[in-house]
Amino acid sequence: MLRFEGYQVGTAVSAEEGLIEAEQRHPDAIILDLRMPLVDGLGFLRRLRAQDDQRDTPVAIVTGDYFLDDSVLTELRELGAELQFKPLWLEDLVGLARTLLKVTH
Repeated sequence: MLRFEGYQVGTAVSAEEGLIEAEQRHPDAIILDLRMPLVDGLGFLRRLRAQDDQRDTPVAIVTGDYFLDDSVLTELRELGAELQFKPLWLEDLVGLARTLLKVTH
């Protein structure tokens, strides 16, 4: 959907692949799911923030889980991630991308 709006988009099917992609491409922003197999979105974010050149990359984590533990919410805030709940309609996704990119531009 973001490609149709003119954004350059990279995708990954796992957290590991996403971390490699982020290291190689240095994206302006990252949108990821909280619930992923093996390494979840929070684990991805911890590892991303451990990289010096990715500490300030704007990140939004999307989830359909409306009942998150307070410790998860606190850690997401501390790691500088915006939290969004599913479903995300086209307008929501484009608005989220714009918000994330305003931080860097």
